[in-house]
Amino acid sequence: MPNNPQIILDNRPVAEATLSNFKLVTRETPDLQDGQVLVQHHFLSLDPYMRGRMNDAKSYTAPQALGEVMGGGTVGEVVESRSPLFTPGDRVVGMGGWQTYSVVDAATPGALRKVDTTHVPLSYYLGAVGMPGVTAWYGFNKIIEAQPGQTVVVSAATGAVGSAFAALAKTRRCRVVGIAGGPAKCQYATKELGFDACIDYKLHTDAAALSSALKAVCPDGIDGYFENVGGMVLDAVMLRMNDFGRIALCGMIAGYDGKPVPMNYPALILRSRLKIQGFIVSEHMDLWPEALQELAMLVATGKLQPRESVAQGLTAAPEAFLGLLKGKNFGKQIVKLI
Repeated sequence: MPNNPQIILDNRPVAEATLSNFKLVTRETPDLQDGQVLVQHHFLSLDPYMRGRMNDAKSYTAPQALGEVMGGGTVGEVVESRSPLFTPGDRVVGMGGWQTYSVVDAATPGALRKVDTTHVPLSYYLGAVGMPGVTAWYGFNKIIEAQPGQTVVVSAATGAVGSAFAALAKTRRCRVVGIAGGPAKCQYATKELGFDACIDYKLHTDAAALSSALKAVCPDGIDGYFENVGGMVLDAVMLRMNDFGRIALCGMIAGYDGKPVPMNYPALILRSRLKIQGFIVSEHMDLWPEALQELAMLVATGKLQPRESVAQGLTAAPEAFLGLLKGKNFGKQIVKLI
């Protein structure tokens, strides 16, 4: 069995996460037992939710254990199998974490899934046709429930979730507006992802200014909002929400370093009779097959053309992850291992 380079969580961050929180180690890969498979990872996923797991705090999932491999999604190839469910050469998606290999109990529900790379590139199963894409699908279809002609807005518009959200919204004939950081991302949103408009939040110093920019591109108000950021961005959007608007609350990256993220206009929830619902997509696994089927079709037909930021090699993962938290990525952030 091969030696296995891994990135572990060495210590917990105090406020902002740093490179010193991570450590590269190499461990022996255990021999396979009956029912297990050995997967060599080709790509691993970096996602904002990982920052919250680095803290030893109550959350919807257990904290990342110290001294253990950083958890996360992976795609790769079965290189050895002692399970009738998989054969060497199968392309698979799982939760192998920040390491080169993983040993997986193949019969565990949801642990490993075969994927077809005929029309969908392998790495896309970590983004557009993976957890981020399903996140967009659930928030749009089950919380926002926008109707044709309505206006919907998404923050972090050019990321893996935002790009999938736009494709879904356009197929349902909605007007979709993005919020992103920088002119290059905004141009990509409108020229390639199909957004009707995109606002550069970096041009605005406070919620009032950002809200004014939203008013200009959403003259009929906002019916649905998919939230990834929180803070000033959420305040700005709430000022433009129509009565009975729906907000799908997926992430609050503005507060991932432990700083309080106040809501400055909570009275708007009552005044405008808003529905604000947080959700965790892993709690809705029964809907994943339906979502993945539609997302794969959008990719295969060219209606969803996601962009990826690719870091090279396992040792690049920590720096790429910290960059993701600061918005340095352009599209889905992944790490290429081979």
